[in-house]
Amino acid sequence: MGSRSAPAKGTEPEWFTSATPWIAALAVLCASTALSGVIEGDLWLARIGVVIVAITVTGAFLRATRLTPPLVAIAQVAVLLCLLTALHTRSGIFLFIPGPEALGELGDVLAESVAQVQTGVPPVHASPAIQALVVLAIGLVAVLVDTLAVAAAAPAASGLVLLCVFAVPASLADEMLPFWTFILGAAAFAMLLAVDGQHRHEAWRGRLGSGSASGSGGSATSVAAIAMVIALVVGAGFTLVGTVGRLPGSGVGGGGKGGIGLSEMTSLRGMLNRGKTAEVFYVRGMTDPSYMRASTLAQYVPNKGWERGSPPGGQPARGELPPQAGDRGEGKTTRINIEPRDWRSFWLPTYGAVRRIETPDDDYQFDAKKGVIYTQREREPESYEIDTVLSTPTKQALRLAPTQANAVDREYYKFDGVEQEVVDLAKKVVEGATNDFDKAAQLSEFFNSPTSDFKYELKTQGDVTRDALTDFVMRSKVGYCEQFASAMAVMARVVGLPSRVAIGFTAGVNSADNEYRVISTDDAHAWVEIFFPNYGWMTFDPTPISDGRGIQPPYLRETAPGQEEVPTAETTTESVAPSASGSAQASASPDGEDGDQGLPQASAETTPSWHLWALGVVLLLAALLSIFLVLALLGVIGAGLLGVAWARKLLVPAAAGLWLIGVGLAAALFSWWLAVPLVLAGILFTPMLVRAVRRRNHLHAVTALGPGAASAAWSELMAESIDRGAPVPAAETIRIAARRLAREHNLDDAGKDGLRMVIGAIERSWYSPNPAADPALPGALAAVRQSLRQHAPLSLRARLFPKSVLKPAPAPMADAPDREPVGV
Repeated sequence: MGSRSAPAKGTEPEWFTSATPWIAALAVLCASTALSGVIEGDLWLARIGVVIVAITVTGAFLRATRLTPPLVAIAQVAVLLCLLTALHTRSGIFLFIPGPEALGELGDVLAESVAQVQTGVPPVHASPAIQALVVLAIGLVAVLVDTLAVAAAAPAASGLVLLCVFAVPASLADEMLPFWTFILGAAAFAMLLAVDGQHRHEAWRGRLGSGSASGSGGSATSVAAIAMVIALVVGAGFTLVGTVGRLPGSGVGGGGKGGIGLSEMTSLRGMLNRGKTAEVFYVRGMTDPSYMRASTLAQYVPNKGWERGSPPGGQPARGELPPQAGDRGEGKTTRINIEPRDWRSFWLPTYGAVRRIETPDDDYQFDAKKGVIYTQREREPESYEIDTVLSTPTKQALRLAPTQANAVDREYYKFDGVEQEVVDLAKKVVEGATNDFDKAAQLSEFFNSPTSDFKYELKTQGDVTRDALTDFVMRSKVGYCEQFASAMAVMARVVGLPSRVAIGFTAGVNSADNEYRVISTDDAHAWVEIFFPNYGWMTFDPTPISDGRGIQPPYLRETAPGQEEVPTAETTTESVAPSASGSAQASASPDGEDGDQGLPQASAETTPSWHLWALGVVLLLAALLSIFLVLALLGVIGAGLLGVAWARKLLVPAAAGLWLIGVGLAAALFSWWLAVPLVLAGILFTPMLVRAVRRRNHLHAVTALGPGAASAAWSELMAESIDRGAPVPAAETIRIAARRLAREHNLDDAGKDGLRMVIGAIERSWYSPNPAADPALPGALAAVRQSLRQHAPLSLRARLFPKSVLKPAPAPMADAPDREPVGV
């Protein structure tokens, strides 16, 4: 019979010289090249490379000092934050340490990046804000991959994280990603798999210590499960750039129902920026050029732009159609044939006031309120014909149009969140106008006038502020049709005009044989429609297009506003926006100078951006530590790396402290008077809670009667002794320490008997050829604890502030001593 020997300690790898962290870094860098499909330029890739190297060097150095994995990850995140501060702020302490001012500046930069992402179409310009966002995202990926591949010894599991890096640009780019980025990514992941195989081989040969993972199966399974959950949640709720890849039915960004998830503004920008022209419609029967409307947007969202608003409704789009708002059934109809060429959308574009439609497609709906024809699923329609009225009223008729505040829904009057600068400018532009038409005409002329310095460009690559509307109107004055239409529609509402943004196409060009008009992606356009009672929605185009594609309606081709005789007082009307809960009212006077009470008031003090980013960072770190804790308690991560011992001594208090700070910062969003008491209460009770968790872990291990049951029982008794002010010197043997414990705390006979049984269990776990835990161990530990409670009760102070948590003292070792193997 051979005697049992303690397992020999394996040689641990030298992490600073190991190839694993550098291969992981290379894999992250190779995967990051996939972003070239959605970001222009290459400077961002150089910055990513610097950040990845810094994170890898930090991790390798700290592991060489035998620092615990959670602290290594925290240090890497701190290095990432310092790099972001140095690269994208100017107010850091010593230029790179993130103080409150630097965090606020960094928060503003990242907020700008979010605004650019929301309004950008891949590939977006690599502005400083976009570079900051990419550096932050890839930096966090580098930390996670480094932790999985190196600390958790699960390189294969990190492939799931790298797959997410590929999935984002692949789902957003209109075209295939460059082939070389897939080659680089595949090669890097193959190297990670080779490293994983080497780890398994070393584990099989016994070269890895007990703390190293012999394989990545457990870690890979856990990471796969977490990744699937995150993918489903994020995929259903978020899309960073554009709308490609959004799950059907999410309803985010579009405001529609069912499968309608297309962002019209994003689709418009996509057509304007696609880089090549594609024919989308052939139109026959058009006598006079006119705008082709695909969809309308009714809701203005500050810092985001225009959205559809209320979900579309209506009836089947077949045969005769109900009249739209303001359509009195008058006017000559024109039959127009529309042949889609390269058009796949939810929307079926039309002209003018449609009275009838003939289409072989049966699943289209007509919404008379919004003036759109749509379907619940994206499709390529067949040719269709419409009977529509293209004639428009005269300028004088529109000037004399009555004011009816309830003629259209109140959503067409709302302008919540508009900056006071824009409100004041809009009122100044319409000074002197005595009717709604002149107000609309003066707003349109404001953008089209050569003296206004507004410039039309298909691509605007400058940075934007957190309020893109104010930035465009007051500062940059450079944009394409979306910015012009958005700005005028908002300003129209400010002065009391019901308005909406229309998305569609200009008139296009004649074919070579003049048989039809060709509508292409170059004709994609956005304009403003303003409602006039008895006439409906009238077109006003504020975009100063100089290539001949713009269309000026007849009522704007006459003499400029104010050059004709102004209508008499009997015909002059007032423009009063309907009052609506949550929306500001426009001026009640015709000239817009009166009624400031209805304008948006100065908002309350907003939350500093550094506060929000600090909250995000703290919660992220708390979540990471909590994940480590769960993996350690589940046994997924090896005990020598991050086992139950570290979970007891480090992860629980660290995670609890971070969650406490996070709760305090979250409460401060509402009131600091709420946050301060919460934090103080947390500080007061955290030591007691940490001690309770440690006690529970000890008792659970004892009850399980596993290999560490005896050691857990001894650790709990030492903690109980320390809490009562009687630490046991580490130099003493187990038996001497037991006698000291019985003497210091006046144990009764039952307690002493239980203590003897605990000592016996520890010694058997060391030296017995059959080290199974004694089933009587839980009862023995309970007897000792009961004796301690009776003869040495804890004071209230000792319960609230246990010394075993606040001032832990070394105790006699209860782990098995190193022994040489005994020969057979």
